[in-house]
Amino acid sequence: MRRREFIGLLGAAAGALPLSARAQDSGRTYRLGFLIPANRDAPAVLAMFDELRRNGFVEGQNLIVIPESGFGISSDRLGDLPVALVTAAPDAIISGPDLHTRSLQRLTRTIPLIGMTEDMVAAGLVESLDRPGGNTTGISLLSPELDGKRQDLLIEAVPGARRMAALADSRITPPRHLEALRASARARGIELSILGVSKSDEIVSAIDSAKMAGAEALNVLATPLFFVNGRMVIERVAALHLPAIYQWPDMAEQGGLVGYGPRFAEVYRQRARMATRILRGTKPADVPVEQPTRFELVVNLRTAKAIGHQFPVALLQRADQVIE
Repeated sequence: MRRREFIGLLGAAAGALPLSARAQDSGRTYRLGFLIPANRDAPAVLAMFDELRRNGFVEGQNLIVIPESGFGISSDRLGDLPVALVTAAPDAIISGPDLHTRSLQRLTRTIPLIGMTEDMVAAGLVESLDRPGGNTTGISLLSPELDGKRQDLLIEAVPGARRMAALADSRITPPRHLEALRASARARGIELSILGVSKSDEIVSAIDSAKMAGAEALNVLATPLFFVNGRMVIERVAALHLPAIYQWPDMAEQGGLVGYGPRFAEVYRQRARMATRILRGTKPADVPVEQPTRFELVVNLRTAKAIGHQFPVALLQRADQVIE
């Protein structure tokens, strides 16, 4: 049995337990902290709290979100938040991406951390997927694999293209990953240019540079930086009539041309289920790092029409959702 299937069975078995077996300690209030780039009212965060409620942790009853928590916090705005959060000593902290979690790891080796990043092992946040070790576990988004898959889909979506670009977060995307993407494109007769940015005010100029360099399509690589600034990215590539593919299916629903990957809200529900295990007493070191299990391809024909792009019929037939 493959490890992913095993983890899935573990989750299903836990969900099948009777309510009495899953009940929290009577009269106890649990304190949960957050250090994440998503806003408190974001659909994914609301889905996470709904999943916590379904598992018996209800905000305002037996669950308190400590006031030192940080929602909608990008990596360049962490400031003193990690210190305040650790000082408040919550029962667990949901954090991510890697810079957020790493800042907390430097401050505590006892408070359980439920992180999320592109690759938890490669980022050095855990020792291994099956045995995370220490006080940290979480979710690896399979981004190195999925960035390559998205590149293949983009090549299929823009047949005949000979120049493409990849928009990367230079703080977190390792050079070896970028070189692998470039080599894969080269093997298919495509020249791939890499545009690295490290903060939001560099995004538009990087996209403009890709277009001026002759890129016929853009792969928006996996990073919270581009999701948090998704509206900016989507609007700029649309203005340049540049076909682009994104990390999350949700972004195609928000106006992007193509999205491929796990659902953002479902990943946050997955985090809630991991937090549930830890709040019930399981040590992070005994909670294997999880990965998304379902991936969706969403194509937005409205956006395609607006930028004058025509999709190959075969790709449309494989899409999980086509927005018309």
